[in-house]
Amino acid sequence: MKRISSDTPETINAVCDILSKGNVVVYPTDTLYGFGGDAANGDAIKKINQIKGRTAPLSVLAPDRSTALSWMKLTEDEKILVSKKLGGAATVIVPVFKDIVHSSITGEYNTLGIRIPYHSFCQQLARKFGGPITTTSVNRTGDPPMTDPNHIYSEFKHEVDLLIDDGIISGRGSAIYIYKHGKLKIMRS
Repeated sequence: MKRISSDTPETINAVCDILSKGNVVVYPTDTLYGFGGDAANGDAIKKINQIKGRTAPLSVLAPDRSTALSWMKLTEDEKILVSKKLGGAATVIVPVFKDIVHSSITGEYNTLGIRIPYHSFCQQLARKFGGPITTTSVNRTGDPPMTDPNHIYSEFKHEVDLLIDDGIISGRGSAIYIYKHGKLKIMRS
């Protein structure tokens, strides 16, 4: 695994290059470090699931509210409701159009968790890459999320291609909302 700082000019391009090849990175968000892969690439999804030791729906990064809303299979009124929770430390699970992401990461009824972190690195990365990027905590399933890049490097150096080091991130997982039957219900606060 290569390790570079989040604030070097070539970092975003390096991450996009790795993602476009179906490989996996670890990157900082506003809450925790995340495993990132091209959310439309089945091989990348398979690698992340193997690393985490699970198979389950995954959430994705969106660069901005308008892009996130364009992925959603909702009416305009439903989008207005959902958009109030988009941004920062919140993930919103909503129905999306087919072929936005690989089918292995969507939930029942083609739902997807979407997040727009308030972290400049994530926003730049999502804009530059152009498609959805997975965002799931860096840990093995059942273990607490890892917040120290030194520990992350030690644990995953043979499984991940690149670690974007942004120092220790002492956050917690995002709040999760699910849209069902015209309402947003909180699943995790």
